[in-house]
Parts: sequence; structure tokens; C-alpha cells
Amino acid sequence: MSPKPILSTLLLAASALVVPPLGAAGKEPITPIPPARVTHRAMVELGKQLFFDPRLSRSGAISCNSCHNLSMGGTDNLKTSIGHNWQQGPINSPTVLNARFNTAQFWDGRAVDLKAQAGGPIANPKEMASSHALAVDVLQSIPGYVAAFRQAFGHDRLGIDEVTQAIAAFEETLVTPNSRFDKWLKGDRKALTKVELDGYRLFKSAGCVVCHNGPAVGGNSFQKMGLVAPYLTSNPAQGRVDVTGKEEDRLHFKVPTLRNVALSYPYFHDGAAATLTEAVDTMARVQLGRQFSADENAKVVAFLKTLTGEQPRVSLPVLPPSTEKTPRPRPFEQP
Repeated sequence: MSPKPILSTLLLAASALVVPPLGAAGKEPITPIPPARVTHRAMVELGKQLFFDPRLSRSGAISCNSCHNLSMGGTDNLKTSIGHNWQQGPINSPTVLNARFNTAQFWDGRAVDLKAQAGGPIANPKEMASSHALAVDVLQSIPGYVAAFRQAFGHDRLGIDEVTQAIAAFEETLVTPNSRFDKWLKGDRKALTKVELDGYRLFKSAGCVVCHNGPAVGGNSFQKMGLVAPYLTSNPAQGRVDVTGKEEDRLHFKVPTLRNVALSYPYFHDGAAATLTEAVDTMARVQLGRQFSADENAKVVAFLKTLTGEQPRVSLPVLPPSTEKTPRPRPFEQP
């Protein structure tokens, strides 16, 4: 299919989304983020410990929080992350905040949910470079963890299934409600400035909402990077095709959430856009076939900054100490 019919389809869909008056109750393509509800506190607390524990890595120096830093918008603000032995990661680390709303995890969607995703970095030789068996051995050697797993799960099994389930339970709570835009959606007409509202109108009329919609403002579909114009990058990632094997899925990536996007720079799967201004310009050109003026770009950026919500207030856990039986970290060994 040529770019023009694709663009026409996008704009038609966008127009269908923007027919209702701005701010009409229940008619906006974006919905507020609901606050987290903790139903299993012991499991969430265990998952928090595991999320911050570098002993799940071979080096004893890399934790989940290393690449998904909760003090930095759930990312590491690097083009691609730093893994075991200072290896350069292959792709930009997406934010963990509001990841519960994603249709799948990772840029190519190879993990169906947070639980499936949690086990990937532990055994990835370019990331934490451990193995599931070694990570479990470490945890089983620590009495404090054995007791915490028993309390969370009600049995004495401590395997990778329990590990990833606990991490996912904690990550489920990492949501960011009550952004200024959410307050506007809920009826606070003073929550946004005129420039920000103009940016939202343009965001809708230009067709951005076709892909960036729902509570996470994205994360719920896969789209081709470079829909109407080629996206030039040296990054080798091929996207969804690596999962499905279908040629039509080449260069299709999960649409990222725009929640807290002002905090989660740099942008795109290759981390090529350092700023929101650059990201908006690129998206307009390669996805929509448009060239925003400087004023239009600034208005969209102003709107995007209103999507920053309340950041999770997470107290650092005190991790249970290792014992004589705990496998020792090996920070300088090749995986």
C-alpha cells in the first residue's frame, strides 16, 4: 500500500475521534490513569525488594532499577542501556511506569505481560547476564528471602515463576495518576493553559491520537516506524517481525506510552531523538507526512508535558543479607 492511502486512513480515523467537543465527558480518546490498588501487599513488597536487588545479576551490580530508574521516569535516560561488563544494549529501555497498560512488553511485544518480561533481563547476556537457575540459587541461600516468599505465596516453592510473579506485582503498582491533563479530563477547566489546549487540539486533528490513545496514551498497538516516509537509523532492531516471522511486521514496534514523556528521554526504539521538540518533528514527518511549524511543534510539546503524573513514592527496601552459601557476584567475567 502506498503512503497516501495509509495517511488518508489515519486522518479519517483521527477525524472520527475528534468530532465531539473538546473536553466532552467520556468522549476524549485519552482516559485518566486510575490509581494503583494493592491487593497483595506481601507480594508487592517482595517484588519491590527483587526490583532493587542487584544480586539477581551476575555482576551483583545491576538491578531492574538500573535501567528502569524510578527516580528518572522509570528509564535510564540513555540511548541504549549499559549491561554486564559495560556492554551496550541493543535498544532503548522503555519506561516501566504505567507498563501495566501495555498490550505486551518490550518494543517487539515478545513478552505477553509483565511477568513474562521480568525474566528476560535476568538471563540476557547483554543485560544482567545471570541465569534463572543462578538467580534462584542466590535467593534460596538467603533466609530472609525464603521467609518472604513463603509469606507472599503461602508455600515453600521458590522458583523463577514466583520471582517473576512478585516483580510483576510490584510493577503493577507503578502508575502515575493525577497529571494536569487528567485533572482537565475530570473537569478542571483551569488545569491547562490555552497553549496546552491548542497543542492537544493539534495532537488530535493531526492524527496522533490514532496510535496514542487510551489511559497510557499509547502502548496498545504496534505500528510501522516510518509509515509515510523512511525512518533512517543505524539501530539493527527489526521490531515485531522477530516475533511473528511475518515480513509485513518488519519495523513495526509497540507504540510507546506518552505518559511522563517529558521524563523518559531520549525517544524512539533507538533513542535517536534527544528532545521532545525533535521527537515531535520526526513523528510528524515520518508517521503523518506533515511538517509542523515551530509554533505548532511548541504547542504539541506543551501539551505532552501536561501528561506527567504523580510519580510513585517508593521507599528503598532494606534487602536481606547474603550468607556463606550465597553464590558470589562475578562482575568481571564474561557471561
